[in-house]
Amino acid sequence: QVQLVASGGGLVQPGGSLRLSCAASGRTSGNAAMAWFRQAPGKETEFVAATRLNSGGTIYANSVQGRFTISGDNAKSAVYLQMNSLKFEDTAVYYCAANPGGEIGDTAEWYDYWGQGTQVTVSS
Repeated sequence: QVQLVASGGGLVQPGGSLRLSCAASGRTSGNAAMAWFRQAPGKETEFVAATRLNSGGTIYANSVQGRFTISGDNAKSAVYLQMNSLKFEDTAVYYCAANPGGEIGDTAEWYDYWGQGTQVTVSS
């Protein structure tokens, strides 16, 4: 089992920045792929970004490309999401997810473990 704890959400004005963190514990793997998804009220879960902890390879959703940066710390089994130039439409609960096998993908089915979510609200 892998436990994921996400943190760093909050209230921010449009154009502002936030940094989300997700720490993994339990049967973690240095080869893991970790990702961020989000779900806005009344909408389906949406892929945001993903990375492989050992290689640093990353993928992004088009909606966040150039504004968000995902990074991982293999030694800490952690993943971060630096969010800049935030927009109203970025408001959502953000979830981190992990695939210990290291396969990276942009749909929820790729990931076996999920954190509890952290709320990000972009409002003026």
